[in-house]
Amino acid sequence: MKVVRCLILVVLGCFVAVGCASMEEKQMADKPMMAKEQTLYQRLGGKEAITAVVDDFVARVAADNRINSFFATTDIPRLKRLLVEQICQVSGGPCTYTGRDMKTAHKGMGITDADFNALVEDLIATLDQFKVPAQEKNELLAALGPMRSDIVGQ
Repeated sequence: MKVVRCLILVVLGCFVAVGCASMEEKQMADKPMMAKEQTLYQRLGGKEAITAVVDDFVARVAADNRINSFFATTDIPRLKRLLVEQICQVSGGPCTYTGRDMKTAHKGMGITDADFNALVEDLIATLDQFKVPAQEKNELLAALGPMRSDIVGQ
């Protein structure tokens, strides 16, 4: 009888030990998954952080003599709102972009590759100023990059 009790306790002890180890392994395995499951929007810091970036970016573009003439008659508060919506949406956030499509919005403006590159340089400078990590910066640029063909040469 004593041997049976000891055997049962040993078996139960093994199950508890294995169960605890399994739970710990699951928790450790879940941590990287949680980081990977975060959207770019979340990793950028959400709407508040995106708004701060857009504010700085628009100010930087306004000071950039290479391209600021394109924005001379632009409704700046509306532009900022639409840029926040657009970045929020393409980064996996809860926003919906409510502006015109890029082809329509840039039709007849004669934007060149050099103009577009200047804008991208300004965005990168802003992202660097906010110390956006390289991975997030590259993901954001990759998400926005396909718009180039709808903007340049329209």
